[in-house]
Amino acid sequence: MATVASTVLGAVLGAVTKNVVAQIVKLLEKRCELWKGFSGDIDFIQRELLMIAAAKEDQLSEKGDPSAVKSISMEEMHNLALDIEDCLDRILHYTEGEGTASLLHRIKAVGLSAGSPPFATEVKQLKERLRAAHQRKLNYDVNGSQPDAAGVSSSTSPADMDTSRVQPVGIDKPKRELLELLQEIEGQPEQLSVVSIVGFGGSGKSTLAKALYECPEVVRLFPCRAWVMASEHRGHSKGFLTAFLEKLHPGASPRGGDVHQLQDHITNYLNNKRYLIVFDDIEEEQWDCIKSTFPENTRSRIIVTTRIQALAEVCCNHGTNGYVYNMRSLDEKHSKELLEAVLRRHLPGLEQSSTLIVNKCDGHPLALFSVANYLLRKREFTESDCKNFWNDLSSHMSKEYAFRKLHQVLLNNYRSLPGRPVHLKTCLLYVCVFPNGHPIRRSSLMRRWLAERYVHDPDPCKAVVVADKILEELIDRNIIRPIDPSKNTRVKTCRAHGIMHEFMLHMSMSAKFITFLSDPQRSNYRHLLMDGRPVISGGRVSNENHHHTSPAHGGMSGDEKLRAHSLTICGSAGKDVFDFAKCELLRVLDLEECKDLKDDHMDGIHKLWHLKYLGLGATISRLPSKIAKMHCLETLDMRKTKIETLPVEVIKLPHLAHLLGKFKLGKKDLKISELGKFLPKESNLQTLAGFITDNNPGLPMLMVHMKMLRKVKIWCNDNDGKSLAELSAGIKKFVEQELDTSIGIRSLSLHLRNSSGNILQSLENSFGYLSSLKLHGALSGLTQFATSLCGLTELCLSSTNDLMTNDISNLRRLIHLEYLKLVKVSLGGISIRKRDFPRLLRLCLVQCPTLTTIEKGALRNLISLQLLSEHLGDLPGIEIRSHEHLQEICLDSEINQEAKIVWEIAAKNHPKRPRVLYLKRVDQDEMGSMVKYVSAKRPAPETECSVIQEGRQTPEVQPISAEELSSALKEATVAGPSMAPSKLPSEMNNLMPSSSRVVS
Repeated sequence: MATVASTVLGAVLGAVTKNVVAQIVKLLEKRCELWKGFSGDIDFIQRELLMIAAAKEDQLSEKGDPSAVKSISMEEMHNLALDIEDCLDRILHYTEGEGTASLLHRIKAVGLSAGSPPFATEVKQLKERLRAAHQRKLNYDVNGSQPDAAGVSSSTSPADMDTSRVQPVGIDKPKRELLELLQEIEGQPEQLSVVSIVGFGGSGKSTLAKALYECPEVVRLFPCRAWVMASEHRGHSKGFLTAFLEKLHPGASPRGGDVHQLQDHITNYLNNKRYLIVFDDIEEEQWDCIKSTFPENTRSRIIVTTRIQALAEVCCNHGTNGYVYNMRSLDEKHSKELLEAVLRRHLPGLEQSSTLIVNKCDGHPLALFSVANYLLRKREFTESDCKNFWNDLSSHMSKEYAFRKLHQVLLNNYRSLPGRPVHLKTCLLYVCVFPNGHPIRRSSLMRRWLAERYVHDPDPCKAVVVADKILEELIDRNIIRPIDPSKNTRVKTCRAHGIMHEFMLHMSMSAKFITFLSDPQRSNYRHLLMDGRPVISGGRVSNENHHHTSPAHGGMSGDEKLRAHSLTICGSAGKDVFDFAKCELLRVLDLEECKDLKDDHMDGIHKLWHLKYLGLGATISRLPSKIAKMHCLETLDMRKTKIETLPVEVIKLPHLAHLLGKFKLGKKDLKISELGKFLPKESNLQTLAGFITDNNPGLPMLMVHMKMLRKVKIWCNDNDGKSLAELSAGIKKFVEQELDTSIGIRSLSLHLRNSSGNILQSLENSFGYLSSLKLHGALSGLTQFATSLCGLTELCLSSTNDLMTNDISNLRRLIHLEYLKLVKVSLGGISIRKRDFPRLLRLCLVQCPTLTTIEKGALRNLISLQLLSEHLGDLPGIEIRSHEHLQEICLDSEINQEAKIVWEIAAKNHPKRPRVLYLKRVDQDEMGSMVKYVSAKRPAPETECSVIQEGRQTPEVQPISAEELSSALKEATVAGPSMAPSKLPSEMNNLMPSSSRVVS
């Protein structure tokens, strides 16, 4: 456990020191050097902290536990960095909060001279503490200290537990699916095919591959077979090739041969053979070394297992008809079967606690196997025992033999993340501020990273790009699980895998990074979490989540001051926790899921001067006017609130970048001469999503002056001519605004009423740039606006009146379009021709009474076809075989059984075997919204069509570390059932089930 704690502490400390350095740079920009000697002290601290950050990054790459003295030194540096950051935050507030004139006035008021600034004594003390800490490092030879021998962690996996007595659970369905692919040999052209099995550590990749490898049918089909443990040859190409050749032909490896000679020997041996090769837990360097050795004119197969989604795709692009299979979590039934299979006896109390175990393990096979082995020593295991067990999971993982493998797997998943930039690891740790299993919006998570300065760049747009890449990296490694990929494959909602979340939360607590609000030591932590939600356990409501977060002990009372930078509250919080002023350094306050927050609790919110992110929930109906004092606020998320009127003061906030909700501007008749009073000199607003128009033209008038806008959403009522004119001018200015179009997207969403549709007529000649356009309402005769835009890649049209043939024909001119969604649009008599939409990747037709016909050869790049109508019949004039790259077909779950079977058979006969997904239509909470679909469970019909999917509310699993699965589960443990896509496009906020994936 010391290894994990020091690793996490190193990542946290590295991120903190970088934040402090950024604060120092900002402080120096405020010309604090006017105070004699002060700038020199600040500069000293800046240079020292840069060295601390570099030293901590170096320590992250070290193997084994640090020595006792090194651990103490790391903790001392960690506390110092936090104290320095807190001090600088207070100085910045003092120097920036009220302006220069006010600053000088305050200095005189407290009797200080210009040469003796406030906080100067505290800064000097911190400087001395840094010097003393360095001296102690020299005195005790901290850098020369060796890791404790007992704590050294081997790079190889620990001895395997005996899993051979346990039959794989939940493996039949995926095995049947992949076996069918391997058997497609006879009658097929001679071409190599690669199957990639990808998933989180411990998910059963090796088990599934081994089941296929040893299947009698596979043995018969492939006379030449080899199983290569790629994880045993990291960073050693020659050793890897030698091991591969030895598996193929024992004793054939040339003595003294170099890499090229080994590659030639492998190619020569495989020539004219039908072979099956499995590379277990392969890395990209190894694949790059081996891929050129395979003869391609052969009916052979290669299977690779990997943790990394992008690598799975790369492997499948070698040869033809590549296939990516994503491991799935075990469902509740299979999870309990695995527990029973390992225990093989009745354990009193397990029936009541098994549901909690299953929920906590989140369908992770190795976690379930580890818990079951732990239970072998128990005489009973009650629900109370189970709760205590999970609350002390970190202790069990570090001490109990049954958890050694799981502990190593999870630690390797964390350590395998790139060491630089260090904030990648910190961003992963930060995910634990959300309760386990809680859906996390992509945009919210990224904005919180930015608010905490775990991701920062002088250019805000570039900072967003960096945050986006970090999240994609975590998803690609299957550490973060996508819940509902959106229409353009960008995940909109995600969460950490359950067992990884438990592991990382305990490690974060040990590093004083995250803790529960009820923790008596909470004043030493940067991030506070409260999960006061009741949960369903064993068919009843329990207070499991309150074990750490009981409101009775969570109140902030007395003179306590907290150093937390974020506070996240879900469920009931209790009456005492709302004295937010005690968290004076808060940067993030997330109350979206707080159930007992009231309007008057917001009255003191303005005291949180440092706050950058504020999210409010359904119990809030107004904002206080003093919100104008929240100088640093960047994100105000009111989407879940009942707020209908926005105080004008909000628009004045100088750093506000993202304003989210559905609101009107407070009644204020603005004149052009007054506009300057309501916007800062350089408005930073990037997201305005969105507002409702009325007879007050305030927001439309202000829009013209918001030069940084990138996303706008508007609900347009039937207003008088003046308001519509101001709105048209605002939209026109936004569309025509010259911005760097290479970073991010620019999107506009308009919900129109009958007469408000005149806005589109006024915009017909607005030749500007948008990447995404959504129009809902009376659209007949008004599609000309869309065709006048440059760079449009996404278009969604939802018509409340009938679009004419000319309206649809106009869209043919959108040659850059990649996603087209039409809702309730009659397409009878309209044909998509070969030259139409040359770049279209995804076509979504929702509740359309008649469908278009697609000429043979048209939409050659189509990868997703969504036909969402309960009245859909059998292949209505669409020949899916002509779409050679098709990866998925989405259908309404309410279509008749006969149609489902026809579509599934057609998909199975397609060369690329696109997955068939079933979505269910749901009612919208808000009037006028586009139709929304979510995944729907669907029982498999009485047919052996292997394409049929069973959608689940929580898709796919996660990655694994090198040594983990290749040993622990390769023999026999368990494999996840069913199929899961790597990057599923879906619709709007759809929740897509996992499935197989074919790659060209």
